Amino acid sequence: MLSDLMQKNDKLVIGLMSGTSADGVDAVLVRIQGHGLSTTIRQLAFVSPAYPAEVHDRIIRVAKGDFGGAKELCLLNFYLSELFVDACLELCEKAGVDVSDIDLIGTHGQTVYHIPEAEMYLGKPIRATLQIGDPSLLCEKIGAVTVSDFRVRDMAAGGLGAPLVPYTEYILYGDPHRNVGLQNIGGIGNITILPAGGALSDLTAFDTGPGNMVMDAVVSRITQGKLRFDDGGRIAASGKVSEPLLKELMKDPYLKVKPPKTTGREYYGEEYVQRLFRMAEELKLPGEDILATATMFTASCIAESIHHLCPVKPERLVVGGGGSLNPTLMQDIRLQLPELQVLTNEDLGFDSSAKEAVAFALLANETIHGICNNAPAATGADHPVIMGKISQ
Repeated sequence: MLSDLMQKNDKLVIGLMSGTSADGVDAVLVRIQGHGLSTTIRQLAFVSPAYPAEVHDRIIRVAKGDFGGAKELCLLNFYLSELFVDACLELCEKAGVDVSDIDLIGTHGQTVYHIPEAEMYLGKPIRATLQIGDPSLLCEKIGAVTVSDFRVRDMAAGGLGAPLVPYTEYILYGDPHRNVGLQNIGGIGNITILPAGGALSDLTAFDTGPGNMVMDAVVSRITQGKLRFDDGGRIAASGKVSEPLLKELMKDPYLKVKPPKTTGREYYGEEYVQRLFRMAEELKLPGEDILATATMFTASCIAESIHHLCPVKPERLVVGGGGSLNPTLMQDIRLQLPELQVLTNEDLGFDSSAKEAVAFALLANETIHGICNNAPAATGADHPVIMGKISQ
């Protein structure tokens, strides 16, 4: 199965991504030709079925780290696998492709906990990560080689296990003539800087701080759970940024940490949002002002990262991920970075919503060809490694 696949130059590949926002699974179908620097990729179809509210809430509770046990993780692991299978079937139906024609699947799974910096555990310093959504079910029900669990190999080599997409960005977005910045805004924001004509070892990439995660939590709280995100940035647009609150938020110690670095729900989760609301209550801010400030905070984290942590300044910033669909956030980014040309992936003919799912399709293709697909310059790994576990 795998040996035959390695001989194919032209493959139909599904990429799956479920991010820290835990709002649903992104599934993309792409046609990939070649591998390594000769890779070409064409998107054929994309779907993003939302998780039911109870599934979203269960993932968030588990991701806090203090809910559930072995049985909970066991059930959720296989339950999400079923949802991933459903997403693949929906994707193939939309594309008009028979499931049996799928050659390969690359799945990130759902991160439920990530500990990139060592913690003392039973007398040993331990770094760890856990992604669930078992690939065996995908392999069995879709009938395709499935590559999963990418983070752990990078961490075994001393890396942070994140960010994972810079390798794919280097292949797909590199420009020989200008410095390019790629800002993804999912639950967490992450940036990649590709120097003009540079090598993989020349890039810089790290998590800039919260993406949609804090904004989404604010929306849920001020609407008493009726809404999960600020559709079109409308609520934030109706509010006013509180400079005193923004100033306090910008004191966040994470923003001063030098790369390589990564963060997630373990840092910007419920406790962080509770502190934000305590500060907002002291300032007697209405809900829309809190959200407007949280939105500007995400934009300010990006600007702070570019101004103070990037050794090479981009001439163009290409924004992708769900956050790029928020006009208020995009306006805030442009306000914070007036010196840059700020675009979205759509401006370049790409799909912002599908970007990370496409990345895992490409990473899986590299894995089966035995090509190192991490970016040590971004993750801090001691050396390049082949990320991904293969199910066949």
